[in-house]
Amino acid sequence: MIEAIEQNLQKGIVLLQNINDSQYSDTSIAPYHSSIGSHIRHVLDVFSCIFNGLDNNLIDLTKRERNELAETKTSAGIVYFESIKEQLKKIKKEDLDKKIRVTDNLGLGNETVNYTIGATLMQAQSHAIHHYASVGYLIHQLNIKLPDNNFGFNPSTPKKSLAKLF
Repeated sequence: MIEAIEQNLQKGIVLLQNINDSQYSDTSIAPYHSSIGSHIRHVLDVFSCIFNGLDNNLIDLTKRERNELAETKTSAGIVYFESIKEQLKKIKKEDLDKKIRVTDNLGLGNETVNYTIGATLMQAQSHAIHHYASVGYLIHQLNIKLPDNNFGFNPSTPKKSLAKLF
C-alpha cells in the first residue's frame, strides 16, 4: 500500500516538474475555475491531516493547511509532496491495522467514525486519484501534455478503456 501511494505521489511531482507556475495556478477553465495547484494542494492537505493526527489517534480532515504558496508555486508544491512522502515512509506495515478516529464534515456538521490507518490511507489514495483526474481535465484544456498515460486513472480501470483514450 505504501509503495503504491508513493508511486502515485511521485506522478504529481513529475507533473509539477514539467509545468510552470502560470500553468499551475491558472484558474481560467470553466466550470469551476479551480487550478491544478488547488487540486494538488487539497490532495496533499488530506495526507497532511492524516499524519498530523496519528500521534493522538484522531485525524481531523477539516483542519487542512490550505497553504496558498503550495497551490501557486510548483516549487512549493514539490516541497509539500516530498514532505508527505517522507511522513509516509515512517508508516510501518504493522501500523496499518491500528484503530484511529477520523473526523470530517459531510455537509451537516462534523462526524467522527472509527477507521484504521490503512483504511484512511486507502481513502486518501483514492481521493488523490480522483483529483488527479480533475487535474487531467485541466491539463487537457490548457494544452499541456500529460506526464504519463495513467495519470488520473484508477488502477482498476481496464487497460482497454485507457487504450481508447490515447
